[in-house]
Amino acid sequence: MKPPFRERHPRPDRRPKQDPNADHAPHTVPQGTSIEGTISLTTKAVGYVTAEGFDEDIEIPPQFIHTALHRDIVRVVLHPRVEGERQRGEVAEIVKRNKTEFVGTLEQSNGSLYLIPQDQKVYVDILITKGAPENKAGYKALVRITHWPDAKHSPEGELLKILGRAGEHNTEIEAIVLDKGLDPHFPEHAEDAARVIKAGAKADEAAEIARRRDMREVLTFTIDPDDAKDFDDALSFQTLPNGDVEIGVHIADVTHFVKKDSPLDQESSQRATSIYLVDRVIPMLPETLSNDLCSLNAHEVKLTFSAVFTFTPDSFEAGKPITIKDTWIGETVIYSDKRFTYEEAQKILDDKAGLHFDELYALDKLAKKLRAQRIDEGALLFDHDEIKFILDENNIPIGVKRKKIQDTNHLIEEFMLLANRRVAEYVGKKGHKENVAPHERPFVYRIHDAPNPEKMVELVDFVRRLGYKVKLKDGTIDSRSINALLKEVEGKPEENMIQTAAVRSMAKAIYSTKNIGHYGLAFEHYTHFTSPIRRYPDMMVHRLTKEYLAGRQVPAAALSEYQSMAEYASDMERRASEAERASIKYKQVEYMGARTGQIFNGTISGVAEWGVYVEEEETRCEGLVKIGNLGNDYYTLDKANYAITGSRTNKRYRLGDRIKVKVLRVDPVSRQIDYGIVE
Repeated sequence: MKPPFRERHPRPDRRPKQDPNADHAPHTVPQGTSIEGTISLTTKAVGYVTAEGFDEDIEIPPQFIHTALHRDIVRVVLHPRVEGERQRGEVAEIVKRNKTEFVGTLEQSNGSLYLIPQDQKVYVDILITKGAPENKAGYKALVRITHWPDAKHSPEGELLKILGRAGEHNTEIEAIVLDKGLDPHFPEHAEDAARVIKAGAKADEAAEIARRRDMREVLTFTIDPDDAKDFDDALSFQTLPNGDVEIGVHIADVTHFVKKDSPLDQESSQRATSIYLVDRVIPMLPETLSNDLCSLNAHEVKLTFSAVFTFTPDSFEAGKPITIKDTWIGETVIYSDKRFTYEEAQKILDDKAGLHFDELYALDKLAKKLRAQRIDEGALLFDHDEIKFILDENNIPIGVKRKKIQDTNHLIEEFMLLANRRVAEYVGKKGHKENVAPHERPFVYRIHDAPNPEKMVELVDFVRRLGYKVKLKDGTIDSRSINALLKEVEGKPEENMIQTAAVRSMAKAIYSTKNIGHYGLAFEHYTHFTSPIRRYPDMMVHRLTKEYLAGRQVPAAALSEYQSMAEYASDMERRASEAERASIKYKQVEYMGARTGQIFNGTISGVAEWGVYVEEEETRCEGLVKIGNLGNDYYTLDKANYAITGSRTNKRYRLGDRIKVKVLRVDPVSRQIDYGIVE
């Protein structure tokens, strides 16, 4: 974790570009114990490999990386261990490339064309030996490495696509997406398949409705962000004759239309997730399905897959336990009566009057009780407001708006969590009752491992330096203590910093067929069932759940296939998240680039030997105040107290300090912002 200390931002020197056809001797690797793992590279081209049996990552110095690139799977030969130092090693073999296609800017040099990769962790330039165009220096392009036998020479590559001039909005956004190994465009056959599905949807609608549970007469509505275009989920509400209350969580039945192993299913499985960028959404499914046929649009009949819960009346009363008398899971048909935005529904709750107030009020009361129950059971709460850039007609950032988390956000969250949990319990617990071993009942769970004790120690030390106390017990921090800490820092300058540090101390939630529970939610069984329009794992869960509801068994031999798909979906989720952050960073840099010389309020978010990092309060644009811009003094780093101190003036800059900064310089290529401190 250690968020205060960062890798140095400036790009490392590029390796010399040499004639790739020159004679050279292959590198020799010393004999020794070898291990296999995934290599992570810093911007200084230092590698770290995680491997079983080692308490810390194995360090690979730059001269021993050979041709390994970030996140490649490599075989490493270990060097002799030096007492008191980290275990080092040398890459002996590239077992599997993470990727071979890279985005960057074309540059002409000595009569040859090179791609300068935009990924700061790619430490070499790529020589274009195939498809090299004329007069395209300064353009962004996509290139595939085709030949790279030796790290002494530049890799050779084939130019696949010219994206456009560097610096143009659409060019930069497409470059971000492609560089993460994602595809911004659907192939024509996928679009055609979606249109065929929609055209044929009416043909069997009557028969399909007849065999499903018909809930069209039950009050149903959606609550979503104001800019949402695809609606995965809807809630229904009705009071039964005996006074019980029935609440339905209705989810778009995507898998009814997208059949397993069809060309469109293969396309969506490859995409695995929708991608939410600063200016657009790249959907997992063509918009014909995601925004139209499958979307639970208001005033339309829709096919859904639902979890319907029957609550006793006293479940809604303060001080009374929540009692779910019945949970029904199955295929339904609904009619959405109303599309609410979060803000519209919140206003009705705040005003205590408006369309469907009684139902919204009852749902809100129950959601608050469900949330309180989760907290009592040990769930962690990581709420934070969302920052979104306001773009003009030319996609230039002109301001930001803060999307505050409201009661209506929590309302939807709690019922989605309930549905996800109960579906996972249906499969997992039912299998246990029937004495079916987990490996004999394939399913895709959303799991979250317990935190690493070392990271917990680091978190305790980190918050202590900022003046806060949390206690370790049995190598971890009790979830109630973390929640109390997050509550204590709410609204303070260090809130975002401490919340980020706490999140980074946790393991990352992933998809897996091996259920270990969900630490952050404190659930023994959990899955993703509620967003099949935008997440492929939800489609897998729908198909598997339908099989088990029908009394059919999925062959145990399919377990490895589902595990492989779960791992792939987790990786694609990571890439999509990285693309989202990169698109935001691009707009942050663009926003500050237009405000050079202006002064902003900020908070010191990190300290290092080369300066202090500052996060601007409104936009959260992080920049670096270099040591040279701190005045005429010699500053030393005090790691123990997360501070740097001037030896002559004793001027001290500490993590969490609020300061004023001036925008000095912005580099759109490296995405770096330079600040100066205003006294």
